[in-house]
Amino acid sequence: MKIGPDIARIAVLIGDPARANILTALSGGTALTASELAAEAGVTKQTASSHLAKLLDAELLAVEQQGRHRYFRLSGDDVGELLESLMGVAAARKPARTRPGPKEPELRHARVCYDHLAGVLGVGLFDAMRANNWLAVKAHDVDVTKSGRAFCAGFGVDLDELAAERRPLCRTCLDWSVRRSHLAGSLGAALLDRMFELGWAKRVTGTRIVAFSPAGEKALKAHFAFGAP
Repeated sequence: MKIGPDIARIAVLIGDPARANILTALSGGTALTASELAAEAGVTKQTASSHLAKLLDAELLAVEQQGRHRYFRLSGDDVGELLESLMGVAAARKPARTRPGPKEPELRHARVCYDHLAGVLGVGLFDAMRANNWLAVKAHDVDVTKSGRAFCAGFGVDLDELAAERRPLCRTCLDWSVRRSHLAGSLGAALLDRMFELGWAKRVTGTRIVAFSPAGEKALKAHFAFGAP
């Protein structure tokens, strides 16, 4: 028997349609109750409880108790990035699982991937930071340059505080809709949080969509110098 990570177990857990729907519902970083996840998965509460127990046992989910309610969330950004990568593979093949609708263009334009910006604007942000020499990228390794540190400080993001966290400061994450990388890691999360603080954008309730106001999108592109050589 070969010794190594048991990817088969994880693949089987994610591969169940109901569990896949549960995980997808949580991939926007929002914590949900068992009842809410049962509705997302299209199963009974009892069946959802069984699925949640298996996902908790595999440490794909974490749970928090608040009063009478238990709130489930993804256990970490690595799980969110795994799901986003799987969505990319699934989106390139047919049939599509998602139902077409008016929200799809908005989802592709800007959305939350666990806790960082994805979609057209997320990829554009990553490309702009590379073009302006704020990020140095070699294969999948991403480092913040000296000028990038100065830029982040001016934007109100404390890199020293982020570096003290256990998660990576910067990571690439393959965007399922654009099929190119956007910025993940604690820096990607901090940049999106700062955009929310500045009032450039807001989350659309019940979805992964990040809705930028016209002024907010203009400010994003100007501040990060989208399209700069």
